[in-house]
Amino acid sequence: MKTTHKTLFQDSRDLRDIPSESVDLIVTSPPYPMISMWDDIFGDQNPEIIEALESGKGMTAFELMHQILNSVWNEVFRVLKSGRFACINIGDATRKVKYDFCLYPNHARVLAHLLDIGFSALPDILWRKQANTPNKFMGSGMYPAGAYVTLEHEYILIVRKGSKREFRTEVEKENRRESAIFWEERNIWYSDIWTDIKGTDQKLSNNKSRSRSGAFPYNLAYRLINMYSVKEDVILDPFLGTGTTIAAAMTSGRNSIGVEIDESLKHDIYPFTHNIMSFSNNLVQERLSNHVRFVEDRTDNATPMKYINQYYGFPVMTRQEQYILLNETNKVQALNANLFEITYSLKPQTIDLDKMPKAMYLNTDKQNSQYTQLNLLEKQ
Repeated sequence: MKTTHKTLFQDSRDLRDIPSESVDLIVTSPPYPMISMWDDIFGDQNPEIIEALESGKGMTAFELMHQILNSVWNEVFRVLKSGRFACINIGDATRKVKYDFCLYPNHARVLAHLLDIGFSALPDILWRKQANTPNKFMGSGMYPAGAYVTLEHEYILIVRKGSKREFRTEVEKENRRESAIFWEERNIWYSDIWTDIKGTDQKLSNNKSRSRSGAFPYNLAYRLINMYSVKEDVILDPFLGTGTTIAAAMTSGRNSIGVEIDESLKHDIYPFTHNIMSFSNNLVQERLSNHVRFVEDRTDNATPMKYINQYYGFPVMTRQEQYILLNETNKVQALNANLFEITYSLKPQTIDLDKMPKAMYLNTDKQNSQYTQLNLLEKQ
C-alpha cells in the first residue's frame, strides 16, 4: 500500500488544481477572524479590514474577514465527494475594538455559510483546551457585572456533503473493516466533549515566517482522520500551516493534500518527514499495546470478550473490530520538493512483547506469517 502527500503553496480561495469531487475528507483550522495575530493576514487580502478595525467597527471587520473564508469554504464544497465530511476547528474570539469589548462568534458564522452552500450539519465537538495560563477570568475580577467568563474551548464543526457514504464493492467493505477503530477508542473519540488534548505551542522556529501559526495538535487531526475516513482516502487541509494534517494522514495510511499561502512555512512543514516512519510505527505499537492492556483489565474485571481479531489474535469487544489492521510504515520517499510517497506493510506489525502485559502473548507461525489464536497465561 502506498500513499502520496502533496503541498501546494497558493491561495485556498482558488483550488483549480484540485478536481471537483476528488477529496474524501477536509480536516483544517483556518485563521480565526478577530484574533489580532491574524489581522495582517486578513488585511493583506482586503485593506478595508484594517480600516474597519482602526475606526472601531468591529462587526464590520468580522464580516469582511469571514467573506474571505467564505471563498475557501465554497472551494471545499466543490472538491469534496458526495457523502464525505469536513471537520473544521474554529474558535470564537473576544476582543476590545476601541471602547467596545464583545465576543465574535466565529463558529456560528462559519456554520451558517456552510449550511447556505449545501452542507448538512452533524453534531459538533467541543474541544475544551487545557489551560496554558493560570488566568481564570477576564475583566475586573471579583466585582459583579465587570468580569467575563473565560473562553477556554473551541469548536470542531462536523458537516457532510450529500447523503450517507456507501461502501458497495467487497474491496471497499474490506478496506472499511480494516480501517475500524477499537471499541475503547470509540468511546473517547466519539464523545462530543474532548478534554484530553492539550493545545499546541504555536511559535514557529523560522524567523522568516510569521511569528505564530494556527497549528492544532497532532492528536486532534489524527483522531478526526481515523473517525471520518478510511485508508487510502484523500485528506485535504486548505490551511496547512505547519503540516499537522499531512503528518496525521501519513501515519493513518491516507493520502493528503495541504494548501498553504505562506511559502516561508515550508521550513516548518517538512522536518517531520525525517522521523515520520519511526513515529508512525511507534504510534501503531502504542495503540496495540493500549488495546492489549484494555483486554487484560477487562478480562480481570468483567465478562470475557466474545470476538478475536483475525490479524493480531487478541480479543476485541465487537464483531466490527475483528479485521482492524494498523499498517506499519516501511519507506518514506521524496518524489520532489513538495511531494512525498509513503509505503506501508500489508502484514500485521509484530507486537513488542516486552511492552505487553505478561498476562497474554501472541504466537506467530513464521512459515506463513499468519497470527494464531491468542494464548492467555496464568497470572504470575
